Amino acid sequence: MAGEVADEIVVEHEGNEALDIEAEERDEFHDINKPWNPESIRVATKSFSLRNMLDQIEEDSLDLAPDFQRLRVWRPVQKAQLIESILLQIPLPAFYFAEDGEGTLRVVDGLQRLSTVYDFVRGGSDGRGGFPLEGLEYVADVEGMRFADLPALWQRRIFNTQIIAHVIDPSTPPPVMYDIFRRINTGGTPLNAQEIRHCMSKNRSRLFLKQLTEVPEFSTATGGAFDRQQRMIDREVALRFSAFSLEDPADYTEPMDEFLWMVTQRLDDARDVTDKELDRLTARFVRGLTNARAIFGEHAFRKWPLAQDRRQPFNRALFESWTVVLSDFSPKIVTAAAPKIRDAARTAMTEDIDYVQSVTASTGDRRRVERRFRVAREIVNTVTS
Repeated sequence: MAGEVADEIVVEHEGNEALDIEAEERDEFHDINKPWNPESIRVATKSFSLRNMLDQIEEDSLDLAPDFQRLRVWRPVQKAQLIESILLQIPLPAFYFAEDGEGTLRVVDGLQRLSTVYDFVRGGSDGRGGFPLEGLEYVADVEGMRFADLPALWQRRIFNTQIIAHVIDPSTPPPVMYDIFRRINTGGTPLNAQEIRHCMSKNRSRLFLKQLTEVPEFSTATGGAFDRQQRMIDREVALRFSAFSLEDPADYTEPMDEFLWMVTQRLDDARDVTDKELDRLTARFVRGLTNARAIFGEHAFRKWPLAQDRRQPFNRALFESWTVVLSDFSPKIVTAAAPKIRDAARTAMTEDIDYVQSVTASTGDRRRVERRFRVAREIVNTVTS
């Protein structure tokens, strides 16, 4: 069985580049088991000028999802041609914003376009704009110019350009808002679930998850699996640790994406999860990572059946279950029991078909979540007792 498991492993890709991360098969978000009331979906269509949008960005009343690098990698010619389209008065596709209870707008669809316009007009350290126009097709006379170099007529045309935005009202239930985001997220390179959560969430959870992925123990324990990825898979696994630390795995309700969205909202609410609780989560995270590394070494969070020593790709389900379980034990106790825990875990990965399935396919299934946590906890409890 060990050879079969290794042969079936499929890894994540970014473009044509293979990552050291196992691709995860789990249920889609649309498997929600409760239909939404159509009256709870409130979307208003509004018109804004680009000047107004740029001002709102600087006033922090329009959130461009900071630290979201993947959506800001357009080539210079792509950026320039978007500006050229505005100068030619070609209507831009509609935008989608989500409004929260405090009046802040979050960009649901159109982040690349708004980021590009903001960078061109307000970017740069010298006040002249962020990048020069290169590769234009129709207004070649402004080739090489930055915003401040443009004739006043062109500058006014950019500022006065009207955009149409569909604004999701804050009274719309958050899970419904999330599902709207998922449904309209179909163009270009669609966002994955964690990228959607990042755009929809607040700075508190964003910063916390980022800080978790930046502790030195994270890169060490995961064997640098996330060094080359740019699609926030590292933030997702940090969120999954947080989720199953805050919520008992036995109380987990599927689907996984809705569960993780609920926990993201909890992390954003300081009245629910206090700053002290975030500090405790961080300490538990570091302890779980340290213990996992002490037990499994370079094979931590990777399938490692008996009679097979080739290191496999990083596995999300192994990460969440083992990190959460091991965070309950002191490094001294774990280090003393490490060989026995490792042997028992490898035996389970070899002989327990249900356990292997729980970390391989439909990992958001309630029974499989319960299975992988129970096996990990039983192993550690049995050995350490």
